[in-house]
Amino acid sequence: MESSTAEQRSEGRVRALWKRLGTPIKIGLLFAVIAGLMALTGWIARPNYTSRSLISLFLAVVISAGTWGVVAWAIAAAAVEVTRDEE
Repeated sequence: MESSTAEQRSEGRVRALWKRLGTPIKIGLLFAVIAGLMALTGWIARPNYTSRSLISLFLAVVISAGTWGVVAWAIAAAAVEVTRDEE
């Protein structure tokens, strides 16, 4: 019974945090997750193309997710600023 209430509290905190995040941050996180999954898929699908160490996987995911996340966030933030200026 206690674990159920703890899970509900944790889920409520995650939902509250997600609601507080701005749209550009949500878009950046979405693109970061997509890029990380694409890097993971490429690392698994092409064993002869990359070295098979955990550090190469870590670097591939961090670099691709970080780059795509930051770029997507910047574009979304600029779009939000432009729409605010028009109003």
